[in-house]
Amino acid sequence: MSLVTARHAEELSQGARELGVELSAEQHEQLLAYLALLIKWNKAYNLTAVRDPDEMVSRHLLDSLSVVAHVREAGDNWLDVGSGGGMPGIPLAILFPERQFTLLDSNGKKTRFLTQVKLELKLANLQVIHSRVEDYRPDMPFSGICSRAFSSLEDFSNWTRHLGGEQTQWLAMKGVHPDDELQALPADFRLSATHVLKVPGCQGQRHLLILRRSV
Repeated sequence: MSLVTARHAEELSQGARELGVELSAEQHEQLLAYLALLIKWNKAYNLTAVRDPDEMVSRHLLDSLSVVAHVREAGDNWLDVGSGGGMPGIPLAILFPERQFTLLDSNGKKTRFLTQVKLELKLANLQVIHSRVEDYRPDMPFSGICSRAFSSLEDFSNWTRHLGGEQTQWLAMKGVHPDDELQALPADFRLSATHVLKVPGCQGQRHLLILRRSV
């Protein structure tokens, strides 16, 4: 039996339309192929706490696609910190094949999965890094740094400060609006924008916080 059903395919199509995201036939196919790999590997590798495949389209694929408009406005070189099972980095790499995405995680099982996805989906614009974020030293600062449920805003800022610059946008995907976390932002970071994300099929609150750094 196929891990991905016709219902999953339709939910993805409908949800993307509601988000205003245009998917080509190839992108739709790649996202479903990624979903199938996520379902398969999750049984052994514990990639995500979401166990029910019927919840993964909304809580993983569509949630990742909900920030497409904000990624489109930023630069061409992105880092997904604490990528885990590849959200939002892999869906974004599929949507933006002309941009570079680096997926970083300190868990070896998860980076092995991400590498497998890169190979099977032939994502030439994807780089997988197995490292603690504090130890990672790329050649150039990233134009965008994103995270989804990775850490507090304070830790996210402090741990990734050395990876960005004055032009970098930090995109933190959160559930409930994190008022307390904003109070603890480091002095050289500021909140640039807050967006309420409406994710089809997701009941809880979703927010995107965009941070900038004064260098």
